[in-house]
Amino acid sequence: MTRKRQASRAAAELGPIVSSAHLASGAMPALSELEFGLILLGHAFDRWMVRCAAAAGVPDLSALDVLVLHTVNHRGRAKRLADICLVLNVEDTHLVSYAVKKLEAHALVASSRLGKEKAVTITAKGEATCRAYREIREALLVKPVLGTGVDARKLSELAGTMRALSGHYDQAARSAASL
Repeated sequence: MTRKRQASRAAAELGPIVSSAHLASGAMPALSELEFGLILLGHAFDRWMVRCAAAAGVPDLSALDVLVLHTVNHRGRAKRLADICLVLNVEDTHLVSYAVKKLEAHALVASSRLGKEKAVTITAKGEATCRAYREIREALLVKPVLGTGVDARKLSELAGTMRALSGHYDQAARSAASL
């Protein structure tokens, strides 16, 4: 038997790759595999955003700060705090509010009042930072991913599946909160 076959057979005997075998022993082990993948991907993505922002010239941002910055820059329109929270699916408004204050301190965004609500807009420095981030992302992330031959349509389908699953997790969280 070849080494490759032995490795494949050994992997099959191990079962799914998960972080919590006791959760994978239920009716849908594949969901546990996905969750483990999300854990790894989520932490890697957070690290990437923080390090890319640092390379773009802003070294002390958190992952949420970077997400808020890009959300405010999206489409060049002012964003209400509630809209930023909705788009990013963040329940704790104070976390986004703190991120906005931090971004304001770096002169990356500016805020004003829109009636009773706070509106946040991107500044010229914020736009330049987002452009630098994009250039670094294209060189260090997009180019190598394209080199793998990954199918962009499959990535889009996966993204749609993940968004749909987020609704199931949100509903399950609401249900669990009522127990």
